[in-house]
Amino acid sequence: MRAATHGERPNSHGDCSNVGDFRKVLAAGKRRLEGRGDRVKNRGKNYQLWGVLVSMSMALSQKYFELQRYVGWTDDDQQRVAAVREGLLAHADYLVDDFYDEIQRHPRTARVIVGGQEQITRLKVTLRQWLRQLLTGPYDRDYVLMRTNVGRRHVAIGLDQVYTNAAMSRLRIGLCQQVYAYWEGSPEDMMRTLASLNRLLDLDLAIIEDAYQTEFLSRQESLSKENFQLRAALEREQTNPEIVGESEAMQEVYRLIERTGSTDKPILIQGESGTGKELVATALHQVSRFSDKPIVVINCAALPENLLESELFGHEKGAFTGAVASKPGLFEVADGGTLFIDEIGELAGGLQAKLLRVLEDGSLRRVGSVKERHVNVRLLAATNRDLNQAVNAGTFREDLFYRINVLTILLPPLRERGADIRLLLEHFAADEWRWDESFLDVLRNYSWPGNVRQLRNAIDRAMVLAEDDTLLPENLPPEILRHSQEEAMRTAREGSNLDTVNRHHISDTFQRFEGNKARTARALGISRRTLYRLLEKYAIEYERGGV
Repeated sequence: MRAATHGERPNSHGDCSNVGDFRKVLAAGKRRLEGRGDRVKNRGKNYQLWGVLVSMSMALSQKYFELQRYVGWTDDDQQRVAAVREGLLAHADYLVDDFYDEIQRHPRTARVIVGGQEQITRLKVTLRQWLRQLLTGPYDRDYVLMRTNVGRRHVAIGLDQVYTNAAMSRLRIGLCQQVYAYWEGSPEDMMRTLASLNRLLDLDLAIIEDAYQTEFLSRQESLSKENFQLRAALEREQTNPEIVGESEAMQEVYRLIERTGSTDKPILIQGESGTGKELVATALHQVSRFSDKPIVVINCAALPENLLESELFGHEKGAFTGAVASKPGLFEVADGGTLFIDEIGELAGGLQAKLLRVLEDGSLRRVGSVKERHVNVRLLAATNRDLNQAVNAGTFREDLFYRINVLTILLPPLRERGADIRLLLEHFAADEWRWDESFLDVLRNYSWPGNVRQLRNAIDRAMVLAEDDTLLPENLPPEILRHSQEEAMRTAREGSNLDTVNRHHISDTFQRFEGNKARTARALGISRRTLYRLLEKYAIEYERGGV
């Protein structure tokens, strides 16, 4: 193996190790075309094609050239590597075999080689080709693309880059040992040659790692979006929400869902908190042409403005403190499906403008990005606020209001659909629970400011506190019982005798517990001695067969 000489230069038609070499290639090609004189007049298109191809090559290799300048790679480095090339290639088989022995030594890397020895043989052929191209060149667009694809394949087969780097380090040591073993020049020239060889290997490794990171982040982003969609679809299938009610007001809601479900236009769902706006949104999605895709839900009141912008529109890596990776927004996640924005009345002014743009032409920009992205999303919005008043007060954009208010569904409060309370009780309590009319009367007489959500919570509480399978009024929340007692007192003041009211109440409770004095006293909140006295006072006896 001989030392490098200064008389060797790379061929201008092949080795293109830096921007200067590419410019020489371009100039040489241009001179050849211009030197033909009249013979190339009819070849104008070929000349243009030459320029286009060279320009593409320079653009695709620009990052590699920047890396060359960064590590200090020069023509002298290339000459030194060329001087030891043949000696290194003569020992390629040993180096390649050692490389794959190291790869297979680690279970996590050996696991991805599923084709056995046949696959190992093919991989060794590929590695020998790479080693020849690494030492020979040219370092052009094709070389960069080839090494980039290697990094992508590592991700595709699940190969951990850490173990690959370890095996590459072993190969690097092997190459340096071969140079040392057969070197015939001065020690100083050997050290310079080893430094040049290491620079070349550093450049190659940088290409692989850049491709690995780019491909990994791309796949991670794609998988994140797919997993979010699958989770949303699974939750939708498991919960299968059902809207309960047969009142006239609810029949009108059903008619609107059926008539508007097929449209792609935005729909605004208005109603008090707890009336079931998200259930209506889910029903609208299920009868739409987007039903095979998930419905993505976000509540504007649950997040501060800066986080809400990132959640809706996404962000790029480094866009703000803590943005360690790029993240798609919910508009991108819901692409091809439905996005339900709850409490849209809480949306800040700046975000209202961005939302309006998405609704108008489907375009958006992630936080920290200048790239336009386009989505096809069906928007459903909900609010418990009067958006007309918000527009007049200047807190909600008028143009956005008209854009989302193409169709409106108004949900009635529970106090206006008292006939549905029995159906809701049967739905939430299911078949294994019993109750009597006194329990149902307490529910019917309450105003339910929290609507169906509050009713469900009250029924859940009664089921938890029940001693058997019977739901009792005294197991309801205190504010509901207090309201029931106040109603009873008001009725008594309006004409009923208090003693009569008390007698009926004690008698009903006594009969409900089938004459069990201990349970009756506990339900009435009095001692057993007081109950004995009241039973005797009002001549109350247990009537077998009574309710």
